[in-house]
Amino acid sequence: MYRSLLVPLDGSAFAEHALPFAASIARRAGASLQVVQAHVPVASFYLGSELGADLTLDATVRENEAAYLDGVVKRLTENIPERVSRTLVDGLIADAIHEQALAVGADLVVMATHGRGPLSRFWLGSVADTLVRRLPMPILLVRPQEETPNLATEVTVRRILIPLDGSDMAEQILEPATALGRLTQAEYTLLRVVEPFMPPPHKLHEPLFDRLAREAQIYLDGVAERLRGQSLRVETHVVIDRFAAASILEEARVHAADLIALATHCRGGLPRLLLGSVADKVLRGALTPVLLHRPLAMTK
Repeated sequence: MYRSLLVPLDGSAFAEHALPFAASIARRAGASLQVVQAHVPVASFYLGSELGADLTLDATVRENEAAYLDGVVKRLTENIPERVSRTLVDGLIADAIHEQALAVGADLVVMATHGRGPLSRFWLGSVADTLVRRLPMPILLVRPQEETPNLATEVTVRRILIPLDGSDMAEQILEPATALGRLTQAEYTLLRVVEPFMPPPHKLHEPLFDRLAREAQIYLDGVAERLRGQSLRVETHVVIDRFAAASILEEARVHAADLIALATHCRGGLPRLLLGSVADKVLRGALTPVLLHRPLAMTK
């Protein structure tokens, strides 16, 4: 499934933490990898002032950005035998990256959730958030670490946690998640968090909670059976909790998940996953990378 990867950068070491993950996927999938940086004209930082457009400074900044990307490509090609390229695009950061991802037909966008650069910045709630809402292809968000990323590091995904809510739209995460997992023969945990309308279980509520748990388990068993028919190793887990995001993060910790994969907008039964709520909280709280995908019905 993954033949073309796109990695947005901003010139910072923080943003480069997406590169080891992307490089590992490219190596295993034999995919092409393109690094892209958005060039923001210097003049746009001085609107309303007498400075105007300093073309000399802007040209210098552009040259430095191009040289930086050339250096990244050189470092990547030392470890990836497949095709590696770079592109410097113009325009508003999120818009320019979105257009480039569509133009190259990227199957997957891999980026850090936080980054810092002299003229641009990536942080959850801004560029990353905008791309998650708009991109029609999956996006893999990696939380940067303090140490400098090593591009030769082989990132291996051994266990993937997939929260589902019982809807067909939520299940659209299964294809991109299993495509990524097949590269490393990963195991999968399907999770259904049932969010009750009422407070935590009480003796008077036990029959209702038992029924909800049984229905959720039946649903997960059906999905698991389909995946096992594809020779995938799958286990299931049902949790009844009013706080879905916290439950997902706890399950990721307990099951030592290397990746959480979920749809950004879904509806189905009692629980729901949507950006700005559960998915947003998972992104902000996850210590592991998060694979997000907008269901087709939500793309524009």
